[in-house]
Amino acid sequence: MSRTILLAYDQLDRHHGPLAGARPDEDAILLVESEGMLRSRTWHAQRLFLLMSAAEHLAVELEAEGFTVHRERAPSTAEGASRHVRAGEQVVAGEPSSHGVMRAWDAAGVTLLPDERFLTPRPAFADWASGQSGLRMDAFYRWQRARLGILMDGTRPVGGRWSLDVDNRLPPPRKPHPWPEPLRFEPDAIDEAVWADIRARALPVTGAAPDGTWATTRAGALRQLAHFTDNVLHEFGPYEDAMPADSWSVHHSLLSPYLNIGLLHPEEVVRAVLQRHARGDIPLASTEGFIRQVIGWREYVNGMYWHLPADYRDRNGLDALRPLPPAISEPGKTQMACVGGIVADVDARGWVHHIPRLMVLSNLALIAGVRPDELLDWMRRMFVDAADWVMVPNVIGMGVHADDGLMMTKPYAAGGAYLSRMGRSCSGCRYDPKKRVGDDACPFTTLYWSFIDRHRERFAGNPRMAQPVRGLERLADLDAVRTRAAEVLALLDAGTL
Repeated sequence: MSRTILLAYDQLDRHHGPLAGARPDEDAILLVESEGMLRSRTWHAQRLFLLMSAAEHLAVELEAEGFTVHRERAPSTAEGASRHVRAGEQVVAGEPSSHGVMRAWDAAGVTLLPDERFLTPRPAFADWASGQSGLRMDAFYRWQRARLGILMDGTRPVGGRWSLDVDNRLPPPRKPHPWPEPLRFEPDAIDEAVWADIRARALPVTGAAPDGTWATTRAGALRQLAHFTDNVLHEFGPYEDAMPADSWSVHHSLLSPYLNIGLLHPEEVVRAVLQRHARGDIPLASTEGFIRQVIGWREYVNGMYWHLPADYRDRNGLDALRPLPPAISEPGKTQMACVGGIVADVDARGWVHHIPRLMVLSNLALIAGVRPDELLDWMRRMFVDAADWVMVPNVIGMGVHADDGLMMTKPYAAGGAYLSRMGRSCSGCRYDPKKRVGDDACPFTTLYWSFIDRHRERFAGNPRMAQPVRGLERLADLDAVRTRAAEVLALLDAGTL
């Protein structure tokens, strides 16, 4: 039986998984373009372009190595693979990144190999989880550091503390700051052909066209990694949570799209960062903060995705029933400066860093009572680094606390004070973050207190929510807050807030 390797859009790793030991004289390559995936929803143009162009670049590289590459279109990837299975071929792929695809590929007869895109095999995470009373990221991160021997001094963490997060919470400077200039990637002939094909076939896309923000080759991804370690990492830590008005990339690595589709592997990213740190001029807080994102949060989220109940993505523990508002789904449909700027950034590049995602977009959905499934669908479509395993735990668990605290011990809800402290949009906004009532009151401040009020009984037994629940008793204007909240929600629904 001949062997055919299924080249999935998010398994573009020549050095891990099925491609690692592939040989042109023994293996063929199958690249299936799934009509169902391409036309099932409206994707951000740069997300779809990145997936298609990166896959085509690798296919061309494999052809140059001597491989036969079958490019086919089918209603689904599973259907395309099943044609080859029925023809007597063994079709091999790494374990996919979603439950639905896993079931479809298995039913199609695809031979699935263990997922090697992460540092923590799924059985290893399951073993760790089986010994835990609560599946908290902090405990996982400590286990991970010790297991991998990263930033360790014997059995203790380098520097004496596992997390230096308290050192990484600076707001943006009020004076001009020399933010690193992001790299640009000039399109090549393959990029141009893929984008022309997307346009010619009128595939359903939204957002700005590809503009060189994202690399579509491994060589480009490696350039981005080197740029990060050499020019950006030094101040990653202090400004990790900052939302300046004059930089969309801040000091972030911009590596998540490449990690999530296989152009980079977490092991080589961690190695590059540790080698740069060893030169002695990178603060430990920056190195540890980034390492925690890669070996801690990223690996934890993937492990949780496969460990959580099958119905997790459908959870709605706070009974949130409001539709996704135009303020989030449509650029230019809000007067809230922070939301408007972030949605414009998503439209322009398909990316913003984790704090705008969590503390602005998800926070607004949380305190306004937006349906979790609608926010999840929007983020799955709009972010270049999106994947089912990424978005389901991050949105349902962390973003909108729809899982009754299965992942997070408290909802990440905040009013205008947090946004004013960590961002620089409030000074140009018509809404005042210090006010909770009145036409110029910050919607986040109003809706925050309305959210706590609506769920006070639910949160009464949560020690981490005790302070805000008690804070309701000190609000002499609580009735006015309720009235203003109703007005805010009506304006939000109408797209005029």
